[in-house]
Order: sequence, then C-alpha cells, then structure tokens
Amino acid sequence: MPRPQGFTYEHRGDGTVAITHRGRSAGTLRGPRAEKFLAEVESGEEQLVMARWTGAYKFGNERTARNHPRNRR
Repeated sequence: MPRPQGFTYEHRGDGTVAITHRGRSAGTLRGPRAEKFLAEVESGEEQLVMARWTGAYKFGNERTARNHPRNRR
C-alpha cells in the first residue's frame, strides 16, 4: 500500500487547524482535538497522521472489492 501524500495543515491564529489534501479541504479541528492533533503530528509521520485524522486513506482492498462479482452491476 502506498504511503499517504499530498496532505498539508495550517495552524490558524484562533487555535483551529485546517487540513487539506491536494488543495481541497479535508477537515477542520478546533479546541482540544486541534491540540491533540498538533502534538501527534509533531511526534510522528505527518502524512500518515493527517490521513488518519481525516479518514482520507485507503485500506488497500478497494480494487479487489470493486472487481468482486457481487459488486459488479
């Protein structure tokens, strides 16, 4: 499975964090969730952390599931 890429985040002056994926908004975090996200993104793999927090990551089985006879219509 390829590593996530294309994520960026912006920590705004009012304490919110805006996460984008390839230039499109992927999520906005406020308050304690924003603080927790910032702590996690500083200590780990940034792209993977942002992918997990936004839910915008692949599980690796999409192609297999799409080609399954039950899903073909």
